[in-house]
Amino acid sequence: MTCFTDLPPEIVARDVPLAPLTWFRLGGPAEYLIRPRNVDELRAVIRAARAADMPLRIFGLGANLLVPDEGVRGVVLRLDQGDFASFDIDAGYAGGGVDMTELTRAAVRAGMAGLEQLAGIPGTVGGGIAMNCGGKYGDIAMAVRSVELMNSNGDIETIEHDRMGFAYRQSDIGERFVVGVRFELAPTDSDALKQRYREIWDYKQQTQPAMSGHSAGCIFRNPEGDSAGRIIDRAGLKGFRIGSAFVSEQHANFAMADRGGSARDVRELIQTIRTRVFESSGVELEPEVKIW
Repeated sequence: MTCFTDLPPEIVARDVPLAPLTWFRLGGPAEYLIRPRNVDELRAVIRAARAADMPLRIFGLGANLLVPDEGVRGVVLRLDQGDFASFDIDAGYAGGGVDMTELTRAAVRAGMAGLEQLAGIPGTVGGGIAMNCGGKYGDIAMAVRSVELMNSNGDIETIEHDRMGFAYRQSDIGERFVVGVRFELAPTDSDALKQRYREIWDYKQQTQPAMSGHSAGCIFRNPEGDSAGRIIDRAGLKGFRIGSAFVSEQHANFAMADRGGSARDVRELIQTIRTRVFESSGVELEPEVKIW
C-alpha cells in the first residue's frame, strides 16, 4: 500500500531508472515516477505527496539536470502525457510538458514569429519558463503572455508576464508547477522566418558540442558582462578531466561525461572549475544546470 493507491495505476511507477531519461545519461532511480495526464491528476499527486511528507520534484526532458548516482527519494513528476504535452499554435498555447524544440519548429512552419530565438535550446516549456531559457538571440520571456501555475495546495493561478519576475536565467515560479503557457505569436513572412530559424540553429551547431554528447548544455550562468566559457578557457580548463567527467574542448562551458560514468565525477568537476576560476580571476561562477 502506498499513498498513491487512489491514482490510476498506469501513471505511477516505482524504482524507475532516471539515467536513460537525462542528457547526461547519469544518475540512479526515482522512488516514484508519476506522469499525470491532466490538472486533476496532478492536483491529486501533489496533495497525496504533501500529506505523506514526501519530496516532490519536477522532471522535464532531463536536458539541464544532474541526478545523483544513488537516485532520489520521493516523487519525480513528469508532465509528458495528455494535456501537458499538447499545444495549439493558432491559440498560442502550450502545455508545461511540451518539447520546446517541437513547439518552436511548429511555430516556424506555421509562419508564426516569437519563438525562433529558441532554436537549438532543448527542454520542456515548463523548464524553459522556470529558468527563462535562452541564448545569444533572446530568451523565452520575450514571447510569454501569461503562465498557468499550480501551487503546493493544488490551486491554479494565471500569472501575467510582468508578474513573472523574468530575469537572466530565472523567474519567480518558486515551488509551483507550470501547467501551461500562453505566448505572443505573430504571423510573418514564412520564408524569412524559416531562414532566421536556420541561421540560429546552425550557429548553435557550429559553436557547441553535438547534442548527441552526454552533457546538460551550458553548465554555468554567464557572469554580468562576460562569458562563463571564456573565463573557464582563460583558466586553462578546456579538456580538464576528473574521472569520467571533462570540460569540452569545443566550448568550455560544457561539462561532458563518458558513457557509463558517474554523477559524482560531474559534481566534483563543477566544483573544481568554480574553485580554479575563482583563484585565477576572482569570478564566482554559478551553476546553470540543476543539481538534485
